[in-house]
Amino acid sequence: MHVSPTEILSSSRARLAALPPLSLYVHIPWCVRKCPYCDFNSHEARGEIPEKAYVDAVIGDLEAALPSIWGRMVRTVFFGGGTPSLLSPVAIERLLEAVRARVPLDPESEITLEANPGTLESGKFAAFRSAGINRLSIGVQSFSAGHLQALGRIHDTRQAIDAIEAAKKSFDNVNVDLMYALPNQSIKEALDDVNKLLGYSPQHVSAYHLTIEPNTLFHRYPPTLPDSDLAADMQEAIESLLASNGYRHYETSAFARPERESRHNLNYWRFGDYLGIGAGAHSKISFPERIVREMRYKQPREYLRRAAQGTPIQTASTIDVADLPFEFMMNALRLTGGVERPMFSERTGVPIAAIASRLQQVTQAGLMVDDYARLQPTLRGQRFLNDLLEPFLKPD
Repeated sequence: MHVSPTEILSSSRARLAALPPLSLYVHIPWCVRKCPYCDFNSHEARGEIPEKAYVDAVIGDLEAALPSIWGRMVRTVFFGGGTPSLLSPVAIERLLEAVRARVPLDPESEITLEANPGTLESGKFAAFRSAGINRLSIGVQSFSAGHLQALGRIHDTRQAIDAIEAAKKSFDNVNVDLMYALPNQSIKEALDDVNKLLGYSPQHVSAYHLTIEPNTLFHRYPPTLPDSDLAADMQEAIESLLASNGYRHYETSAFARPERESRHNLNYWRFGDYLGIGAGAHSKISFPERIVREMRYKQPREYLRRAAQGTPIQTASTIDVADLPFEFMMNALRLTGGVERPMFSERTGVPIAAIASRLQQVTQAGLMVDDYARLQPTLRGQRFLNDLLEPFLKPD
């Protein structure tokens, strides 16, 4: 049977349209100093960062990945780290130019760069905006000098304020990270941080509970943290304060003004696809018949060597079908509003009937809303997310 080029093209477009939205994540692995709570792939910059060599490697990494995403539009870009703002605006501009030259980039794409407060970095914010960044995420964590010191942060209160003010001059989409349940922190101190931030009215706030992660300095030398009841009281008070000031609590740790949710992170939580390039970056790429996860080499020196050889991927594996329900729910149920019910089958390829008994179990336990239109956690499910997710680890 003869198949015309038009029919082939139409079929190809249909297959691409059936795949989840695609985002691009670019990892910059260096920071000035490793924070004692940080378990990300970050490395203290000892001497000058090999900026040009790293940008070359990341561009080569993207080129090597093109066959796995060919023809797909990139909806969002996120420069994470480490501290991406340690790179020069020229390097960021070169990376974005390389992306645009190699993949279809949505003209309305959200392009985020993470930055830390500090005189040298905040002085580059306007140049980052000119380079093509349209959303800035600033890691303030606290405005308290004592708590900044306890967290091992290298900036002070004045630099935190200066960074937010500088960001607002160049960007109309700014996120600020705060942490709570800090060593010896009271509810009043946690709310003081939030009230201080509200005075600058950022479009987005990420409020994270400090947790002690393995392979961190805090894990080896644990600080004195608020107990679980006090931490829960802090969380409720922070959520209430942000809600009363017009921020919608749309994800476990994320709050936004209307229409200012992080589009990049929403794609993660909705089990969308993402190509991760750079040292230690992770990817999730869907194909019509499988979903693949990848991880790049973590050590910057090893990554540079491997990328130069055209082999930056350290591990790649297909997600087992039996694991897909948990993988999906682990992301989707972080959203306070959940996701539309058909999205489960669309993103996993698994019929929702396959998890019917587990849905019934968590609904009867009061952890999920009894709603045939959405998969949505109750307030109790949001508070006890591990309990909500645990049943999805077990096959029906």
